[in-house]
Amino acid sequence: MLSTLMSNLKGMVYCCLVDQHWTMVFVSEGCQALTGYSADDLLFNRRITYEELTLEDDRIWIREHINAAALSGEQFELDYRITHANGSIRWVRESGVALFNEQGELEALEGFIQDITAHKQSEQLAREAEERYRSIFENAIEGIYQTTPAGQYLNFNPALARIYGYDSTDDLMRAISDIQTQIYVEPGKRAEYIAMMQCDGRVLNFEAQVYRKNGDIIWITENAHEVRDLNGNLLFYEGTVEDISERKQYEQQIEYQATHDTLTGLPNRTMLADRLQQCMHFCDRYANKLAVAFVDLDQFKLINDSMGHHVGDQLLVTMAERLGACLRESDTVVRLGGDEFVLLLTNVQKIEDLTHTMQRILAAVVTPCMIDGRDFVVSCSIGIGIYPDDGHDPNTLLKHADSAMYKAKQLGRNNFQFFTPELNQALTTRIKIEYRLRHAIENDEFLLHFQPKVDFATGAICGTEALIRWQPPGEPLISPMSFIPVAEETGQIEEIGRWVLINACRKACEFQQRTGCKFPVAVNVSPRQFRQLDLVNTVKSVLQITGIDPQCLELEITENSLVHDTRHFIQTLHDLKALGVKLAIDDFGTGYSSMAYLKDFPVDRLKIDKVFVGNLETEPTNVAILKAIIALGHGLNIKVVAEGVETAYQQQSLQDMGCDELQGYYFSKPLTAESFVALLKQQDAELITAPIGIYV
Repeated sequence: MLSTLMSNLKGMVYCCLVDQHWTMVFVSEGCQALTGYSADDLLFNRRITYEELTLEDDRIWIREHINAAALSGEQFELDYRITHANGSIRWVRESGVALFNEQGELEALEGFIQDITAHKQSEQLAREAEERYRSIFENAIEGIYQTTPAGQYLNFNPALARIYGYDSTDDLMRAISDIQTQIYVEPGKRAEYIAMMQCDGRVLNFEAQVYRKNGDIIWITENAHEVRDLNGNLLFYEGTVEDISERKQYEQQIEYQATHDTLTGLPNRTMLADRLQQCMHFCDRYANKLAVAFVDLDQFKLINDSMGHHVGDQLLVTMAERLGACLRESDTVVRLGGDEFVLLLTNVQKIEDLTHTMQRILAAVVTPCMIDGRDFVVSCSIGIGIYPDDGHDPNTLLKHADSAMYKAKQLGRNNFQFFTPELNQALTTRIKIEYRLRHAIENDEFLLHFQPKVDFATGAICGTEALIRWQPPGEPLISPMSFIPVAEETGQIEEIGRWVLINACRKACEFQQRTGCKFPVAVNVSPRQFRQLDLVNTVKSVLQITGIDPQCLELEITENSLVHDTRHFIQTLHDLKALGVKLAIDDFGTGYSSMAYLKDFPVDRLKIDKVFVGNLETEPTNVAILKAIIALGHGLNIKVVAEGVETAYQQQSLQDMGCDELQGYYFSKPLTAESFVALLKQQDAELITAPIGIYV
């Protein structure tokens, strides 16, 4: 029975001598599981001694401990480490007693050794976990606390004290006895916290304003839960606190930036939608009217580009202040962006009152503005839509006010216009054209017509002007007067202009191949195209792609291109001339006076605007103007071309004045490429020596 009992024990029963090697004289079967060695291996040190199994660092203190216990006649129990046969380190617990001989000398030990490695590892993990928790608790950035349901602190870490502005945990513990009245700013906040706890057993992202020790108010967020005993009884609340004041301030800043213009501090487009909707609801409730005024500064871009953004920004700030000063407190000024503002005028009673307000705004805006010691003057154009008369939703109302503002621009600026249904129709047409223009090139809907130029001296065709036409599938031709202004405003003119340039050059090469005639084809360059930084490179690229002789390309540039930057205008002309192309000033006499600069223009032709030609029969005074332009051109060795010649009287008069070339319906309307080629061949066959009338 004793043998069976010992074999069933999880450990080793032993008896060993108290000698240098702890020589084992008895070892139970548990030795194999404990040490990895059999009992025979350890008995009488046949293979290995128990001293060798004991970790070297533990041998001395083990022997000292056992000797001390033996001398005092006490049992001993100690934990130490051994090396298992497989090389692993095992923790063991040894319990035993000393055996003495008849002379009272310590002779042997007997006892029991068991493997406690798993227990030791659990203890180590528990210690490490406790140390980690203590380190986290003491060093955490977030405040950690335990409180009673009644609102008293039980425990908390140093971070919580710091968040609330206290020097230490003891300082906080002495100062705070009631969390609701001494911590929370908002009355009833602790009750809200308790209600959430009772409902869910926890609170998540519980935001509140709290007092710091010095009276400052900060924002915190709490996450906490209930702690209950095994019987389900509530013990306390446990949670964390984080100072989110910086985040709250940032959120408020972001919210402000999202709803206000950075430069002027005015509400921006985002707030406009909300504010306009509120005003409309107010009107619906009290049967009032609301005016939405779209304001655009007229000369702002010119000042901003020429004088710099510093001046432009200061001008915008001043205009924002003036607009606000013209309105009531109940009204709103919004900056949409750039030089565009929207005014919301509530409780409109009479149109007369609104008219007086607009006149006051016009006068305030146009007042000179002193910036950096210089006076700047801008005017504004205003379009007005009335709710609910001109629209029942914000987008419609703003769109109608915008179209009315556009009308004010067309009527000369520095005025205001009310929306009308006719304006809406015009706007709808314009938007439709803008949309369809975006697909016209890719759908190959554009084509070129060519209007001949005739030499007065010979009566022969000496050139032609390429004129764009828009031919949507299944529809009549759309006049350039309808879509070119839209293309200019939207910037699509740049893509369209390149298309005209490259296709006109290709046609010029085709005309030369089919007729043997070599003469220039003129292409109009719009002011916006002319201001492109890569215009010269674009022309150079088209010359290379098409292989056209540069002398066969003539670029017609309007005087209005001069207004933006004279130096750039003249330099661009010289750069283009260096490519070998011909240059003409189109609509001469109707744009900005360029007499002082004309001598610097490397141009080949001046084209007299048809406004001076068309009224020759009824306005003889135009003769003096025409003679002056022709004389000016000849004096500068520049040929002069008359546009819009439609009658024999006009033709003869211009010829008598010495004009060099003519262009107009008297000779030919703009023709398709095939008709133009046919006209050239007819001219060669008949050797035309004089104008022959209108070709159909």
